[in-house]
Amino acid sequence: MGQRTKPRSTRDHTRSANDVFLSFTSSVHFDCRLLKFDIAGSIAHAATLADAGILTSAELVSMTKGLMDIAKDIELGKVALDPRLEDIHMNVEKLLTDKVGDTGAKLHTGRSRNDQVALDMRLMVREMLVQIIARGLDLQILLLEKAKENKTTVLPGYTHLQHAQPVLLSHHLLAHFWRIERDVSRLVGCYHRTNVNPLGSGALAGTGFNLDRKKAARILGMDHVTENSLDAVSDRDFVAEATFALSLLMIHLSSLSEELVIWSSAEFGFVRLPGSVAGGSSMMPQKANPDIAELVRGKSGRTIGDLVAVLTLLKSLPLAYNRDLQEDKESLFDAFDTAEASLRALTRLLAEVDFDRVRMRKAAEIGLMTATDLADFLTRNGVPFRKAHAAVKEIAELARGDDEEFLRLAQGLMKKHCDARADTDYLSVENSVARRTIIGGTSPKAVAVQVDKAIASLAKNKRVLAGMRGQTDKIDDLLKS
Repeated sequence: MGQRTKPRSTRDHTRSANDVFLSFTSSVHFDCRLLKFDIAGSIAHAATLADAGILTSAELVSMTKGLMDIAKDIELGKVALDPRLEDIHMNVEKLLTDKVGDTGAKLHTGRSRNDQVALDMRLMVREMLVQIIARGLDLQILLLEKAKENKTTVLPGYTHLQHAQPVLLSHHLLAHFWRIERDVSRLVGCYHRTNVNPLGSGALAGTGFNLDRKKAARILGMDHVTENSLDAVSDRDFVAEATFALSLLMIHLSSLSEELVIWSSAEFGFVRLPGSVAGGSSMMPQKANPDIAELVRGKSGRTIGDLVAVLTLLKSLPLAYNRDLQEDKESLFDAFDTAEASLRALTRLLAEVDFDRVRMRKAAEIGLMTATDLADFLTRNGVPFRKAHAAVKEIAELARGDDEEFLRLAQGLMKKHCDARADTDYLSVENSVARRTIIGGTSPKAVAVQVDKAIASLAKNKRVLAGMRGQTDKIDDLLKS
């Protein structure tokens, strides 16, 4: 017995498709997120059709109003999308034709779903990038505020998770600030490479209708038009680039989360988690678990998986459009959703935690933290650094981790190589930190310079974000004007 068949889609009325085809190829359940961008792109396309004489002024007004009404109906939940029409492009066209009759059937003139979906994706990606950049700036603002509040707080700096040298907490927090700064910079660059109009590229060879592609770009708030129609319909570099930038951002958030997890443990005790942002235990009533930080740490692996999926999808695809490209959306959407949720949650967590400054300071005073300063002292007094390093290593081993014994042995070493009276105050935590005045160092003076630069960077990025929002807001303005 043959399989039951249903209408295939409005793209081909002469053929039918069975249930397996429809259920496997339909993308309505996830590309519905492109709806407002598809409608806005259609409004821009209609304007170019009218300029080319394909639509009359009356038809343009009717078509534009019909598309705006559809957008309103969708926002009010009055529209049920039909999965039998395969995707949102065909759904919008069907809804329009139902509203305005045969005029709606003219909308697809000079356009293919290939350049249509490429446009929709670009419009959506740029809006999502703006949202992520805004969340990234929120986290940077908080990191900067916390740094200003802890200008004199000292804690151990670590390498290999072992005590290394003392640093200011403000310096440590600003290290995370500059990581996020690079993420924001990558996202901004990705935005500009995304904000290019592919509409008018057709299926792959362009269109024979004289459509003003630059006008469509202006209407949609896009910077340029694509240069090659083959490239335009097949290009998903912006998808891969956005997913990579999000993955690296999540790796940075994971690193910050890992530190909060470690610092909140009893062994470190550098931060305290209030109940509002801590998880409990179903068995152990005393527990206050760093659930948010642990989840962000775990979700970073998820975004890396999304990136691998996108890159693998694009591997070895011939020009131009291939149906494989339908599969880029779910990974992309997941990466954006995961990154935004993680930024929001981690920012809230960091705002709520309390730093135990006393515990940090005590930890910075143990573990022979100023051994490097002693080697530097010897070097300043004529001992070649490698010999100085060996001499300090020898007394560190003799001290067996005892800080008082190390200072006693250090005083003898300093007297041996310096005629002046050796003062072990040279090896205090404060003096160790204060000496590092080099650009990018941890001294209060160097950190103050960092703070000023961080303030300037935030101000610049806020201006950039405002400009990008001015472009992305054009989509909502189109649908409501």
